[in-house]
Amino acid sequence: MGKVYIVELSDDERSQLRELVRKGKVSARKLTRAHVLLRADEGTTDKSIAESLHIHVATVERIRRRFVEGGLDRALTDGARPGMPRRLNVKQEAYLMALACSQPPDGRQRWTLRLLSDRLVQLDITDHISHETVRQTLKRGTLSPG
Repeated sequence: MGKVYIVELSDDERSQLRELVRKGKVSARKLTRAHVLLRADEGTTDKSIAESLHIHVATVERIRRRFVEGGLDRALTDGARPGMPRRLNVKQEAYLMALACSQPPDGRQRWTLRLLSDRLVQLDITDHISHETVRQTLKRGTLSPG
């Protein structure tokens, strides 16, 4: 069975990649991807490309696929990484900030991250939240308990 994703660069794409490699003023990832595409266009095997560039064969295959499916820009750049949505909305964050500035519970000198997360759940501000999320939210809001 032959290669599913065959890289055939146009003259314009080839000159773009050669210029990119010649400049050397781009990220290492982009530079590696450009080298992969140029060598794949020459007919070099994935294994030898991977060995010469010190990357995994799966990386070469992935770059080939991205080029064939999405073009040169798609093969050279990373896609957007959306990440996790925020656990707390703006109103909930404001409540957390106010709670952290309030008097701590009886028998405590200060609020801990775990106390704050437990209190948010007790007050039905959120259904569940980790102390780490509380820490990151307070840090982002330039407020640190204690």
